[in-house]
Amino acid sequence: MLGIAATWLMVFRIARGAITDGPWKTNLTTGSAQSDAYHRASVAVHGLFALNASETIYYTAATDNDGHALEGDCRYEISGRDPDARWWSITAYGRDDFLIPNPAHRYSVSKTTVARDAKGDFVVQVGGDSGGDNWIPVGGGRFSLSLRLYNPGPGVV
Repeated sequence: MLGIAATWLMVFRIARGAITDGPWKTNLTTGSAQSDAYHRASVAVHGLFALNASETIYYTAATDNDGHALEGDCRYEISGRDPDARWWSITAYGRDDFLIPNPAHRYSVSKTTVARDAKGDFVVQVGGDSGGDNWIPVGGGRFSLSLRLYNPGPGVV
């Protein structure tokens, strides 16, 4: 039982080798031969497949800036400009690690779909009541966000 409990903690709860930036976390060994068995198991459970850091960097956020779990009844905003990557996306996932069904059939925004202002900035709204062009509905309950940076620039890596 102790072995099972320890493995569960390592695969589901402890972010080993994580790099954090506010609520966003990543591990640069994802998808590489340098990744340890626990991290590989975690990727298999939560993501099914991962490319190495030269091809894609995956950031995940399950909390807000204050460390509180993301809740679908709340409204969150992600603002900024395009990250240094060939292509990027922000996708919402339910507690089961699958897309969250919603009547709008909106699950993500990306470099090619996000609406920007005249300066090139964007604001993505997640959760809460109906939003604008950059709104990702998540229903009630906890969720997480995944930011994928495909072919990230050297400054990102």
